[in-house]
Amino acid sequence: MIRNILLITIIPFYVFAAGDGSGDYDILPRTVNFILFVAILYYFIATPIKKFYNDRINKISSKMNEIQEKLIASKNLKLEMMKKLDLAKQESINAVALAKKEAEILASKIENETKTELSVLEKSFQEHKKYEIRKMEKEVINSVLEEVFKDDNSYLKQEDIINIMMKKAS
Repeated sequence: MIRNILLITIIPFYVFAAGDGSGDYDILPRTVNFILFVAILYYFIATPIKKFYNDRINKISSKMNEIQEKLIASKNLKLEMMKKLDLAKQESINAVALAKKEAEILASKIENETKTELSVLEKSFQEHKKYEIRKMEKEVINSVLEEVFKDDNSYLKQEDIINIMMKKAS
């Protein structure tokens, strides 16, 4: 291609520019020579240039289409992610509500267990208190009886023994 262009541009210079050296400069042969050069140049270069620009336009157009497709796909993906985000928010709200319900159930269960345990402890305390009172009464009775029986000279009536026991108990 380049060889053809060089041949076409060089041949007209030799054909029309050859002169006898007299100094006559003719504008007409030079103009015809230039017009021929431009026509030949247009004939050989116009098609590749048109093809180059058409290819470039098609490439730009295809890239624009790809970009628009990617944009649409990204918008669809964004909408899908927004839906997933909304779904995740709803699930988190449900999870929080469920956790609150479970916490309330556990709190009431613990409260009931604590009340039951307190009542058992209270019963145990009351039984232990009764036991200690009986134990103390026995000790008081034993000490009173020991005092009474240590002294051989003393003879006490039942009323006296009860009074002594009452004094010791209080």
